Amino acid sequence: METRALLAIVLSILILLGFQYFMGHSPPENPTAPPADSVLTQGADTSHAHAQPELTVKPAEAGKAPLRETRDITVTTDLLRVTFTEKGGTIRSCLLKAFPVKLGDESELTELVPLLSGDPPFFDLEMPGIGNVSSHLCTSDREDMDLTGGSAPGTLTFSCHLPDGRIVTREYTFHPGSYLVESRTRINPSGQDGGVLSIANRPLGRNSSYVFEGPEYSSNGSLVECELEKPGESISFTGPVDWTGYGNQYFLTAIIPASPSSPSTITFSKKNAEGPILSTLQPGDMIFGNGETVIETAIYLGPKDITYLEAAGHNLTNSINFGWFDPIAKPLLYALRFLDTYLHNYGVAIIIITIVIKILFWPLAHKSAKSMKTLQKIQPKLAKLKEKYGDDREQLNKELMQLYKTYKVNPLGGCLPMLLQIPVFFALYKVLLQSIELRHAPFMLWINDLSAPDRLMIPGVEIPYLEGIPVLTILMGVSMYFQQKMTPTSLDPTQAKIMQFLPVVFTFMFITFPSGLVLYWLVNNVLSIAQQYYINKFTD
Repeated sequence: METRALLAIVLSILILLGFQYFMGHSPPENPTAPPADSVLTQGADTSHAHAQPELTVKPAEAGKAPLRETRDITVTTDLLRVTFTEKGGTIRSCLLKAFPVKLGDESELTELVPLLSGDPPFFDLEMPGIGNVSSHLCTSDREDMDLTGGSAPGTLTFSCHLPDGRIVTREYTFHPGSYLVESRTRINPSGQDGGVLSIANRPLGRNSSYVFEGPEYSSNGSLVECELEKPGESISFTGPVDWTGYGNQYFLTAIIPASPSSPSTITFSKKNAEGPILSTLQPGDMIFGNGETVIETAIYLGPKDITYLEAAGHNLTNSINFGWFDPIAKPLLYALRFLDTYLHNYGVAIIIITIVIKILFWPLAHKSAKSMKTLQKIQPKLAKLKEKYGDDREQLNKELMQLYKTYKVNPLGGCLPMLLQIPVFFALYKVLLQSIELRHAPFMLWINDLSAPDRLMIPGVEIPYLEGIPVLTILMGVSMYFQQKMTPTSLDPTQAKIMQFLPVVFTFMFITFPSGLVLYWLVNNVLSIAQQYYINKFTD
């Protein structure tokens, strides 16, 4: 029983890690439970899914040269540097001022609109009979706008006179201290036909292979991650939409309809393997009246930082997805953030959280270790019973139960406490793997980025593939070896030898893991060694 339980735990860990690597990017089979009036389709015709006519977003039409040279207008806040183009009043670039691409290099900031020449524009508007507004020249009401250090919001307005005589006005309102940009589009006269908004996305930089990157949306508070597996494939949804956009491990770009309860239509598509992913939104809450159409939305352009996401509202916090472990992981994330406000070091916060978890689970771990120690003591008696009653399973089970009763030991006592700790371990594992709080967060000595693998660089020494010495990972493997040597086991000698390779396997597996996660595992192993030493020395 003990053998099977231990092997099951080890295999569960390996299977889960493997599942996250190979299958973690696939959408769930039934990703959300839309309301009865919602429709979820993939690669299907959605032309009748909305009362308004079907609109197909196209790249900007060639051959429509503007009458004058277009200008770029840059809006700067304390958090953002957004560059617009007068071609349709669309966004050309969005730089995050607080997030450099590389640690220590403030000159290159993270770009949330990394589009190439020929890609569809970001935050375009497409109208029936007109096409994309980005094919037409707009006029900005001002030059560059700098809101840095201010407290009042600022609005940038683009006006576009269309060939059919209508005027499209696009307003963008920025608020200092926020990554949320309010957008209002007016079409006058209305024509009662509305429009479709679109954003084009390419990969947003470094992203863990264990964490999803791609198009996603939230409906009724439930997150849906969509994987476009083949070029030309599309995924569409009609129903209540909190927001729709594109996210990776750390960042999110999203369009937010003004009224999430009104059924909207969203579509994700990718024409070819090298092209960007196009996300479109046909809001269900467009206002028709007074001879004009008004489309009110917002755009989130920023990090998956729970503080900013909560302030922005609209269920944007759903973009921080810890999967099954979310109910445990979110409190752990808040605890880490709380400790960092006083310690100003996430590495120390990880150590304290690990100690607290170890203390909370001390009674269970103590009971588990005592049970395993007792099972080891009676192992010779168990072997004799199996030899004596090996052919009589019923009698063998009776004798085993009597032996357990005599020595007051539960055969499952060694594994059940460990099983109860596994959800907490994986929840903390997800937090340390995905949280933007650890991005470029220093710890001590050579560990200056808890989101990256630890590497001790030695001048003049080049190590193939690793580039440096993974000191923390090696220490983790050594601690795991000593912990295994000190822990009582009822495995037979052959199985015990096989299990001795486990520290080696985990060491190689953790070489590419974030140093924050390796730090947690190392501290947990050291505490387990101390706990096992106490049990072996002072417990009968």
